[in-house]
Amino acid sequence: MTAGTTASLDAARIGVITFPGTLDDRDAARAVRLAGGEPVSLWHADGDLQGVDAVVLPGGFSYGDYLRAGAISRFAPAMDAVVDAAKGGMPVLGICNGFQVLTEAHLLPGSMVKNDHLHFVCREQVLSVESTSTAWTNQYRPGQHITIPLKNQDGQFVADEHVLDELEGEGRVVFRYQGWNPNGSRRDIAGISNARGNVVGLMPHPEHAVEAGFGPDGEAGPRAGTDGLGFFTSVLASLVSA
Repeated sequence: MTAGTTASLDAARIGVITFPGTLDDRDAARAVRLAGGEPVSLWHADGDLQGVDAVVLPGGFSYGDYLRAGAISRFAPAMDAVVDAAKGGMPVLGICNGFQVLTEAHLLPGSMVKNDHLHFVCREQVLSVESTSTAWTNQYRPGQHITIPLKNQDGQFVADEHVLDELEGEGRVVFRYQGWNPNGSRRDIAGISNARGNVVGLMPHPEHAVEAGFGPDGEAGPRAGTDGLGFFTSVLASLVSA
């Protein structure tokens, strides 16, 4: 486990950062709890990560998405600590607005801009799992299709061609949209990782597909989808094996 972990048999402590305008922090904390971890609430203005083993940057509209989505959050005291921890190997997951923050903080390459159709989109989205070598995807199968909710208006992932080629060549494209590209993201990319694989960002919301009865429709029936739970069981597995 990473620094701050007390023992491998104890529940891993996963921090969830709340910014002004964050919407999905409680959902992310619940997902951590359902996976078997201990969620720890972290405040954007506090530079102390409280010895957590991993961090989730949840979705929402941090600071109202003023200036540019994620641009102001990048300067929050908590993000200074996250950047340092991520560079040291701590697992960090950015979901939707959290993905935008990770690109603004240069923990992930590229940028997020307005959807190509210029509308907010909210739907259940099929993704293909392109990489299972990250801290957040090791419990999935390569090529597995999962369904999790998607909701964004600044979800179009863009990058220079040489950056896209580098992501492809290094196996750092973690998820691709299947069936329909909902926002015009380059090469149907829905999520990426850093070179080390401890930092992952994606636009869809795995924390909304972790409990039967509250997730997407699935093979088991309406609202039965729990495909997002694998993100949180993956990070717990990676911390135990570290």
